[in-house]
Amino acid sequence: MLGRLTWSAIPLNNPIEMGAVGLMGIVVLIVLGFVARYNLWVYLWKEWITTIDHKKIGIMYILMALVMLLRGFADAIMMRTQLAFSHGASHGYLPPEHYDQIFSAHGVIMIFFVAMPFVIGFMNVAVPLQIGARDVAFPFLNSISFWLTFVGMALVNLSLAIGEFGQAGWLAYPPLSELKYSPGSGIDYWIWSLQISGIGTLLTGVNFFVTIIKMRAPGMTFMRMPVFVWTILCTSILIMAAFPVLTATIGMLTLDRYLDFHFFTNDGGGNQMMYVNLIWAWGHPEVYILILPVFGVFSEVVSTYSSKRLFAYTSMVWATVSITVLSFVVWLHHFFTMGSGADVNAFFGISTMIIAIPTGVKIFNWLFTMYGGRVRYEPAMLWTVGFMVTFTIGGMTGVMMAVPGIDFIVHNSLFLIAHFHNVIIGGVVFGCFAGLNYWFPKMFGFRLESKWGTRSFWLWLVGFYVAFVPLYALGFMGATRRMEHYDNPTWVPYMWVALFGALLIFAGIICSILQIVVSIRDRKQLMDVTGDVWGGRTLEWAIPSPPPFYNFATTPTVNDAEPLWDAKQRGTIERQARDHYEDIHMPKNTGAGFIIAIFAGVFGFAMIWYIWWLAILSVVGIILTLIIRTCNDDIDYYVPGEEVARIEKAHFLKVASLETEKQHAD
Repeated sequence: MLGRLTWSAIPLNNPIEMGAVGLMGIVVLIVLGFVARYNLWVYLWKEWITTIDHKKIGIMYILMALVMLLRGFADAIMMRTQLAFSHGASHGYLPPEHYDQIFSAHGVIMIFFVAMPFVIGFMNVAVPLQIGARDVAFPFLNSISFWLTFVGMALVNLSLAIGEFGQAGWLAYPPLSELKYSPGSGIDYWIWSLQISGIGTLLTGVNFFVTIIKMRAPGMTFMRMPVFVWTILCTSILIMAAFPVLTATIGMLTLDRYLDFHFFTNDGGGNQMMYVNLIWAWGHPEVYILILPVFGVFSEVVSTYSSKRLFAYTSMVWATVSITVLSFVVWLHHFFTMGSGADVNAFFGISTMIIAIPTGVKIFNWLFTMYGGRVRYEPAMLWTVGFMVTFTIGGMTGVMMAVPGIDFIVHNSLFLIAHFHNVIIGGVVFGCFAGLNYWFPKMFGFRLESKWGTRSFWLWLVGFYVAFVPLYALGFMGATRRMEHYDNPTWVPYMWVALFGALLIFAGIICSILQIVVSIRDRKQLMDVTGDVWGGRTLEWAIPSPPPFYNFATTPTVNDAEPLWDAKQRGTIERQARDHYEDIHMPKNTGAGFIIAIFAGVFGFAMIWYIWWLAILSVVGIILTLIIRTCNDDIDYYVPGEEVARIEKAHFLKVASLETEKQHAD
């Protein structure tokens, strides 16, 4: 009846896992108690769970990323603590199999459920506003995409309480991930959490590609698009090209495990190295799926906080396109040591060095934008400057590893771990925090407090160097990654320094949480309804902060690459109500996306535990929900012009009231 699911699947004899489960349970109970205390069930269902508003979906993506950042960082602290305490006769506090689960889960969570939701959240919040669209091309598909990602995240966390997570690394290389060597539920949790969330990401890529191609405001040609929109367009192309490779690769591994196929088992006629090729044919474009959107964020931030137009817009666009193309011809540098031969290694080594050129172009463009500008070192700008220094160092170590001879020495060492975190933390994470500070007023109508944001930045920056520079040194000394215990006593001080750096980063995360809490507490003092003071360059700043659910009362027309820049500098932006408003066509909220995702999650859980009847029922539920949704003719409605006028009038009155208060305060 329940397949291989038994009471023994609950790790009652593991105090660390049960403690984590208990802590997560307490947090969930507190949240549920808060919701019940203020009777928010109906509000959450109508306004958030069933929403297809791109702005609210973007906020939910970002909230999920912040929550999972805490979970993923907890894994990092556990790893650093284990390595600091395990040396010589001491083997630390984590058994090897548990440590393997932790570093596997850490990689999966940080890439798929922190970095990806963060950048997709910014895509949802900003892109329709920047191109003058009322929503994305397929709002219902957008809802499904989010909830599929949410369900994938839930499966990863469920592995803590029921069963185990994979022990074969975050990319689950065969033969370790084959059924013979991983007979438990861990790899199956990995498969279905990534497969379900990956489908959601693929749908997001299609959605935003169509949105940018077909829904730009009149007059917004490609070379008038904001750089952030360009980066999202290229990211969407990468998603559409790369994620089907991931889906197919995981699908073949699934057939190996479930139906005794032999795609990747050498002794059965398969080829294990084909898995490595396929997973990195997705994996290296994935790196740029993460980094290109934050390049767009940095472009917006540098221009705004330097009070200048972005330097060399055209070269920035072509640098983005170049990175998009070149990202597909560098994947083999991840395994120079596999024995492909000098010619193959030379090709991929040279292509890896070449891709650094357009990235360098971007760095110089940002520096030249700052040069001669009135630079304001608000938190978003601090994260950007910290990125430019840190990411440059990570890029240089990447070029080092692009030389096959050097890679033979440091491959699979802690040097590689330091390099990867150098570009992901110094690039993606810094960019996510810059974007959060930059667009928070657009999402919620008030600014994030700057003092705690500044403290968070400095703790993250210093903590990163303290945590990962020792790993560069250890890599040169021969310390291999994925080890839970080292016998060399000379490495112990480096491990302790790395642990101290991780604790500094943890303090930075705490400061970020306090920044949000303090800002919410003081939001009346920080109100910023129009967003004009932020000096934005794109259409998003022509509407209130936060925007109404319909975005634009009338579709704007674009006559310049930066339509608001000249007007802002001349002080000609006027706030005045229109005489007439047309009816606005909007789609209705629907719970179908949430229900489909729940069925998908149940299907994944059933497949993990071989509960075949439940898997079949889940598929039937997905199909029936789609049919019912498709047959529902009443899925759109019109917002009357009178209602739009009422909303706009209320906004103008609020702006006038706040301006009066500000004048009295001055």
